Amino acid sequence: MNRDDALALVREHTKNENLVKHMLAVETVMRAYAEKYGEDAERWGITGLLHDFDYEMHPNDERSPIEEHPSWGVALLREKGYPEDICEAIMGHAYYTGTPRESLMAKVMFASDELTGLITAVALVRPSKQLADVKVKSIKKKWKQKAFAAGVNREEIVEGTEALGIDLDEHVGFVLDAMKANADALGL
Repeated sequence: MNRDDALALVREHTKNENLVKHMLAVETVMRAYAEKYGEDAERWGITGLLHDFDYEMHPNDERSPIEEHPSWGVALLREKGYPEDICEAIMGHAYYTGTPRESLMAKVMFASDELTGLITAVALVRPSKQLADVKVKSIKKKWKQKAFAAGVNREEIVEGTEALGIDLDEHVGFVLDAMKANADALGL
């Protein structure tokens, strides 16, 4: 299990560059939180990188807890020998699977996944389209506009943040700062 292999798996199953950038954003945030909590940044990063690798080919419009995304991808990861904590965190990021988020890694991913999408959307409506110009205040303003980035499940972000036991503004700021530190790779 290494990042190069994980990225190759992402590239094999995902052609949409925006989806790849989303996975890179979640990887970035997972690594930053792992460092904050004294955890294995490589393991957490790989988990974030792989969390949606099967989404493009197996999107799961029906929200099945046992078929398509993320179940299809997790089955492949298990075949390849990926550790169970990674598989469980990936299953847990999709609320509809019913997979409990018991590990800190799983909780962080659930709290961060949707938020990276919201932050990306906020950056893309800025004239510069750069994360450097995004502030927590502007994210909070867009958060309140339900039509903005309507696909982002704000309730899941709140639930995930509460499970981590941290303040929502603190979490938003941390995720934003992590993404800013890797803005070039994220194309933002």
